[in-house]
Amino acid sequence: MEKIWSGFYKKNREERLNVIKNANLLDESHLELIEKNVVLDYETANNMVENVVGTFSLPFSVVPDFVVDDKTYLVPLVTEEPSVVAACNNAGKIVATSGGFKTTIHDRKMIGHVALYDIKDAENAEKIILENKALLLATANEAYPSIVKRGGGACDIDVKILSENETTFVVVYLVVDTLEAMGANMLNTMLEAIKVSLETLTGGISLMAILSNYATSSLITTKCEIPFDKLTSKDNGEDLAKRIELASKFAKIDVYRAATHNKGIFNGIDSIVIASGNDWRAVEAACQSYAAKNGRYEGLSTWTCNFENKTLIGELTLPMPVASVGGSIGINPSVKLARHLLKNPNAKTLASIIVSVGLAQNLAALRALVGEGIQKGHMKLHAKSLAILAGATNDILDEVVDKLRKEKHMNLATAKKIVEEILD
Repeated sequence: MEKIWSGFYKKNREERLNVIKNANLLDESHLELIEKNVVLDYETANNMVENVVGTFSLPFSVVPDFVVDDKTYLVPLVTEEPSVVAACNNAGKIVATSGGFKTTIHDRKMIGHVALYDIKDAENAEKIILENKALLLATANEAYPSIVKRGGGACDIDVKILSENETTFVVVYLVVDTLEAMGANMLNTMLEAIKVSLETLTGGISLMAILSNYATSSLITTKCEIPFDKLTSKDNGEDLAKRIELASKFAKIDVYRAATHNKGIFNGIDSIVIASGNDWRAVEAACQSYAAKNGRYEGLSTWTCNFENKTLIGELTLPMPVASVGGSIGINPSVKLARHLLKNPNAKTLASIIVSVGLAQNLAALRALVGEGIQKGHMKLHAKSLAILAGATNDILDEVVDKLRKEKHMNLATAKKIVEEILD
């Protein structure tokens, strides 16, 4: 871990910017973006979506010394929720001193489908489609030749027969290597191209032809292994590791816990996905669907104890359909800055970092939850939010927070009373 990042959270903005400058992560133009806090302007925003009346800001933070596959990153996070950045930072440090996160990229392809109905013989239609796979793939690639020239394109077709209440669908799944793009427009163009051929081959009618966000051909696994004694400064590392393992098991079998368990993972994942200019709604759709892959909604991460080596092992596998090009990635100045802070990763590397952030966030949450309790860290940040809402300015903020935390009832009314007493 680099010493230049030591005590980063204690520094003021100017000092933090100097650390980033001295780390040589940004060129002059991008340093200017962060120093002047250049954000999305109205004209650009107006060209991105409809009915624009302004732009909306969120805090842009960074987590230093985050180690993935033996490389150290300065991770950008965009979030308004207190404790997310601190939690990721703390868990990232623990894992970094234990060898960092190690990832496996299982595949990097996207899937779309054409749903056909009113087919008299579904089994025969499936046979005909598979017999014409080469022709259909060629048709799909002819519809988007630029991706083929770059080494990607449609590469496989699968067929399923699905029935519900006497209605039968023949569903054709198209698998496409989208390279650095997320690929929604690419998939939809290809699917529209093969739709006509499929209707001709099967005699059926196309209901829809569209990308699926259930990106099971874009899976990433991240792992970490932490010695028991690094989990806590107290002499109960093994007990804490056992409790984290139990919490992981509990999230696999109780849907109420699983929902909150996974929400904690996405505190980190959504924050970096937003910062990177990717579609966090698509990522959420993919991963939340994946949480139900075994027929019930489950916690996404797995933590197990290795008592022989005295280590806690964490693992998280997720579909991660993110891109390094397209969308707002080349438009939004904050996204450009975030990508440069990450050393401009390709889509696979970015996906590896994102999933690792999710596992770090999960570690921090479980460590707090089954250790001293989740509220200890939250309450200080909650007190700060209340103080600001009550009108506390920077010169009295710390004093208001300290007094508020000592009160029996920590609420907005109490915070306002404290502010008034200090100002009188």
